[in-house]
Amino acid sequence: MDHTDLEKSTVHQLMDSVEYVFGSVVTRSLMNQNTGTVTLSSFDTGEVQESTYLPFDRLIQILDGEATIHLDETTATEKRGQIIIVPAHVKHWIKANKRFKMLSTIVKSGYEEISI
Repeated sequence: MDHTDLEKSTVHQLMDSVEYVFGSVVTRSLMNQNTGTVTLSSFDTGEVQESTYLPFDRLIQILDGEATIHLDETTATEKRGQIIIVPAHVKHWIKANKRFKMLSTIVKSGYEEISI
């Protein structure tokens, strides 16, 4: 088990697993396996996750706040409780309209020979 993973068979308070930090993006790996990753991130207002290009689909779930997600030529504003699936091979970037937390899940099943 990766030392950043959450302990298995234990109940965790998801929203408390990562804090907001002024002027920062904070990311914590919850699970990091050969078959995929689950990460929790917090963004302060105005912070940006630079353009990312992944060979896998990525599910982004907004847990708190609001963000703008740019997918190639498309822009979507996502709010608490909403999800978006970013298709594989699509460049995307994320900007915090106000403080927000997101859960990102990447499943690599069927892509075992490709790494993130």
